[in-house]
Amino acid sequence: MGRRRDTERVTEQVDTGLAELTPDPDRPGSWTLMLDGAPQSHVDLNDPTHLEFEYVRRLAAAFDLIAPAGAPLRVLHLGGGALTLPRYVAATRPGSAQRVVEVDAALVDLVRRALPWRADARLKVRVDDARAALTGTRDDSYDVVVADVFAGARTPARLTSVQYAAEVARVLRPGGWYLANLADGPPLRYARGQVATVRTVLPRGCLVADAAVLRGRRYGNLVLVAGRQEPPVAELTRRAAGDWFPGRVLAGADLDHFVGGAAVVHDEQATDSTPPPSGIFSVRR
Repeated sequence: MGRRRDTERVTEQVDTGLAELTPDPDRPGSWTLMLDGAPQSHVDLNDPTHLEFEYVRRLAAAFDLIAPAGAPLRVLHLGGGALTLPRYVAATRPGSAQRVVEVDAALVDLVRRALPWRADARLKVRVDDARAALTGTRDDSYDVVVADVFAGARTPARLTSVQYAAEVARVLRPGGWYLANLADGPPLRYARGQVATVRTVLPRGCLVADAAVLRGRRYGNLVLVAGRQEPPVAELTRRAAGDWFPGRVLAGADLDHFVGGAAVVHDEQATDSTPPPSGIFSVRR
């Protein structure tokens, strides 16, 4: 099949910015969602288990390992994008009850029209503010809470505090897990603070990222896995090492060293996450 023409691109103003859907020239049925020039999602409509973004593969690896293969889970997704991870969970863990919270109603409508997901009564998408939806959720409701919320390529301050983390811990079942996509760059002040903050309420965890990102050499995504019991560090380490773009896992004393003396973030002092360097996304495909 020949390469797709640029005329197939879909551009539409949504509530939070300018959304662009661009066909992947190498994978028929695959699309990349950009919002104000920042990549948000990549979706393969023919194969929801194909995950293009490395941080999404790391989130998916956590999903694969935190419960027996194929077992359905109750999942709350904070941040929807093009629903890449909910589609993956639906495909790999049939029968999972998933609730997706996305603040941008126009974006939800665009994705529903242009990149429709497979009919599944257990996959519900709700337009709402992530923290408001979390606050209104019953105790012990979910096996997994996923946070992948960005506005203008930054995570809003209200989703970075210990008060927010306490709400996450409250809605998780005792054996539940919090998975968060943290984007940061040198000197990793935001990521260190987030790990310190989350561990006040979910004390066991690990961090998965590219070695250069973990060493503070460049901006990138770090995946936090946190809960009340030890995460599957050995298995996550093997998965990260065998990825197309190998990653590292920090846990135990290594994670303590990474956090150092980072302060716990409270609502009163919370700020949006670190902005990406200018031009970083211009080279992304």
